[in-house]
Amino acid sequence: MENVDVVTEARPSRRTLREVGIEPGGTLLGLYQGVPQTERTTSYGAVLPDRIVIYREPVLDEADASCPEGGDFEETVRQVVRQTVLHEIGHHFGLSDEDLERLDYG
Repeated sequence: MENVDVVTEARPSRRTLREVGIEPGGTLLGLYQGVPQTERTTSYGAVLPDRIVIYREPVLDEADASCPEGGDFEETVRQVVRQTVLHEIGHHFGLSDEDLERLDYG
């Protein structure tokens, strides 16, 4: 992947949640911001990088909720981060949420 920044933020803003259609109290682990590869034309270029944002606090909350009792919390965090990053990379390459769900990256 070229011209893609991957960053972390503590949590999504209320504005971000509203823009992506998530109700208050909903969860957003990551977000792809940019133009998917499948929507780019030959004139696409000289643009700011796309962004993949991973939200730390929701990721930690998800890992805490899904870690089995006595399980390895750090490993669970790694799994949640991996799943989230791969999901957002899928959006970069033009996959829909439905496509990603079928591929088990929902």
